[in-house]
Amino acid sequence: MKIQQIYTGCLAQGAYYIESNGEAVIIDPLREVEPYINRAEKDGAKIKYVLETHFHADFVSGHIDLAEKTGAQIVFGPTAKPDFDALIAEDGQVLKVGDVTFTVLHTPGHTMESSCYLLKDELGREVGIFTGDTLFIGDVGRPDLAQKVSAELTQQKLAEHLFDSLRDKIMPLADDIIVYPAHGAGSACGKSMSRETTDTLGNQKMFNYALRADMSKEEFVKEVTNGLMPPPAYFPENVLMNMRGYESIDMVIERGNNALDPEAFEAAANETDAVMLDTRDAEIFAKGFIPSSINIGINGSFAPWVGTLLPDIKQRILLITEPGREQEVVTRLARVGYDHTIGYLKGGIEAWMKAGKEVDQTESVTAQQMKDWLQSDQSIVVLDVRKASEFNSEHVLGAENMPLDYINEHLAQIDKSITYFVHCAGGYRSMIFNSILKARGYDNLIDVKGGFKAIKESGGLAVSNYVCPSTLL
Repeated sequence: MKIQQIYTGCLAQGAYYIESNGEAVIIDPLREVEPYINRAEKDGAKIKYVLETHFHADFVSGHIDLAEKTGAQIVFGPTAKPDFDALIAEDGQVLKVGDVTFTVLHTPGHTMESSCYLLKDELGREVGIFTGDTLFIGDVGRPDLAQKVSAELTQQKLAEHLFDSLRDKIMPLADDIIVYPAHGAGSACGKSMSRETTDTLGNQKMFNYALRADMSKEEFVKEVTNGLMPPPAYFPENVLMNMRGYESIDMVIERGNNALDPEAFEAAANETDAVMLDTRDAEIFAKGFIPSSINIGINGSFAPWVGTLLPDIKQRILLITEPGREQEVVTRLARVGYDHTIGYLKGGIEAWMKAGKEVDQTESVTAQQMKDWLQSDQSIVVLDVRKASEFNSEHVLGAENMPLDYINEHLAQIDKSITYFVHCAGGYRSMIFNSILKARGYDNLIDVKGGFKAIKESGGLAVSNYVCPSTLL
């Protein structure tokens, strides 16, 4: 038997490949399915099942394409109602794969169809449990997402279901089995996940706050629901795509992999409502970009930020990328349901400049330059675009806080006549923020290279963990 976790850092997502005696299963696959097919072919194995732990919200799963390309059967847990052929397994149903078995454990709470898969080896020993978003390392799945799909499901009701599922189905299992969750730290599907991506169930019983043996249902509901941030706007749309089906990723890539010379790119930008998305690194973007383009770097948490800041997943997109990375960007957009890339700038920004097209820049300074500037001009405002929790922990004295997550709701609070030094933790989010505002006519924004980390290292600026009255959010 082989067990492989296939972890994708930008989504903090874990898919799984399990093979036994020439048969394999894939659990919670990403949208692009060729890596799973190639992995099975390497072992000379046939993919028998695609096991889905639930209808995912944070990414579009590859279950439909994988089933069509391999003949594998899609499996969901009880109560799932997909609009395509799938095995809706019963609670306790056993699926045989080679010499091993998977037992379906219905664990409603994160969603009502949420299910875990208990793996038993060739000798019938319980060796691992694939928990999806029911149980993470250090946390459990948030109980407020399914209510976006059905108004009858309050987070109170879902949290109560989750409490029962954990205690009736998972906690009675042996301490030495391995927990294989669908996500790790950085995912918006939980609030305090560990950076570890597997652990023994016994350790989780000792250290996971939600598995305390003496915890009442009321205490569980309170702790699990406390401090939940609103989920990204694209989550409900991804759930519906996973339930109803979607266009093959091959067609999405073919459409997006449309090379446009500068003239054609400019015409497409002028004649459509497409967003020009520049995926280069922040510091490179600052030195020269197409006017009105926005920057979300491919080398950061790209897909989640696209999903947060572009509210319509049907939004048409034109890409400016580093040459050679166009298909990667189209694929990563498709992972979160943004299937309407209509082309990319052939030759990148260099081709645009050689064609004599207009180029814009955004001002960027070091932390030391910011400090010197502030000493001579007290009218400049420091704007911190980190999350409120980061800001509350520590921030520049007198700074105002406007988290990037809420930029679309709070643009009116930015005064176009005032100059702002804008920073985040390291420079990624602040350039996204500045590029969006620049595209909307805000010209007095100065990016701080290296963000708060560089500011602290430079010294000379008062830092406080007090939440100042000027906090905007």
